[in-house]
Amino acid sequence: MTLTIHPETEAKLVEKARRDGTNVNDLADALLSAALDGEDEERADTISGIQRGLESAASGRVRSAEEVFADFLTLLNSQGR
Repeated sequence: MTLTIHPETEAKLVEKARRDGTNVNDLADALLSAALDGEDEERADTISGIQRGLESAASGRVRSAEEVFADFLTLLNSQGR
């Protein structure tokens, strides 16, 4: 398989491989594998979170949209955003 990447990305990859003392191909394989595995894990976490939310709603543990948005704004403000 041959992948085409932007020159800037290639330069970053080559530099990281040099710093890490590893082969560029091995590094590219490891990074792609980690990204794809992380995507699967993120998807599973998202589905699990949705299921927990549906279970909470079904059992009557709900919050108003106003309360949720107020908490969200408080969180954003506490992070300096």
